[in-house]
Amino acid sequence: MMTLYSGTTDPYSHRCRIVLFEKGMDFQVIDVDLANKPEDLAVINPHNTVPVLVERDLVLQQANIINEYIDERFPHPQLMPADPVMRARARLFLHNFEQELFAHIPDIESGNQKAADKARVAIRDNLTQIVPLFSRQEYILGDEFSMLDVAIAPLLWRLGHYGIELPKQAAPLLKYAERIFSRPAYIEAMTPSEKAMRK
Repeated sequence: MMTLYSGTTDPYSHRCRIVLFEKGMDFQVIDVDLANKPEDLAVINPHNTVPVLVERDLVLQQANIINEYIDERFPHPQLMPADPVMRARARLFLHNFEQELFAHIPDIESGNQKAADKARVAIRDNLTQIVPLFSRQEYILGDEFSMLDVAIAPLLWRLGHYGIELPKQAAPLLKYAERIFSRPAYIEAMTPSEKAMRK
């Protein structure tokens, strides 16, 4: 059975949990308190970071790598596009999410007011740029829920928690976020601490 070492409030671990629940398969989640990590985590992952997926003698880290592995190993429902061109586009989107959105989260969590404010502005502006997508389609890649929706959802869930306010024109993006948050797998994938992030 697959075991996921998952940070209780870690957005990357949240992504992996969403994928596991979307696939509806057998797995075990070991909840890791990031302030007090278990010793065996450093043994299986020298970087001592989460998420980590363990399946027999396979140990994977990094949310995108873990999620692509799960998607290929359990192809239903498929979350990465089957078409190579669309799949390459999806990977580019994922890369851009890391660079333009998620890379700013450590600054928000750092406690440095100046860095945090700058990071909030960067995330707000980059999210505002993708708003037009949601005026035309249900999900990021079109009408099908995909790995891109999985990737961005934990950030959208945490906007209030991170103190990020989107402008009025971002209404289609917020409506899209609510669509994702109402998915049964999304609800099941959340930890109590994550549920408490949104009132």
